[in-house]
Amino acid sequence: MNETTTAAARRRSILLMLGCTVLGAAGQILMKLGAHTLGPSKSPLDMLLTPALFFGYALYGMMTVLFVFALQHGELSILYPIIALTYVWVAGLSVVLFGDSLGPVRVAGLLTIILGVAILGRNGKR
Repeated sequence: MNETTTAAARRRSILLMLGCTVLGAAGQILMKLGAHTLGPSKSPLDMLLTPALFFGYALYGMMTVLFVFALQHGELSILYPIIALTYVWVAGLSVVLFGDSLGPVRVAGLLTIILGVAILGRNGKR
């Protein structure tokens, strides 16, 4: 592989990992929605047959597959911290969908995650 192809493959790996964060966040939101609809038994079968939970698990499975594709041409030390952005998406979606509140300390934490991912991403091989 030449240098241009390698750089393109790394960018593609980062984009795939960003896709993983979106799928992971959507999966977590669906699991939260599904948890609210679980009946009193909470058996493993109920957890599998609850549509929101089922699709949340499916998104996690898709996330895992994308993760493997991303790892083919990317550095784990660069790609794995990107997963932390899932927390950012979940926090935002939780505010919008569930009415959760984000106080100043939580906002500072989310900004720290974003800054940390940006810093770690800049130290990769070029």
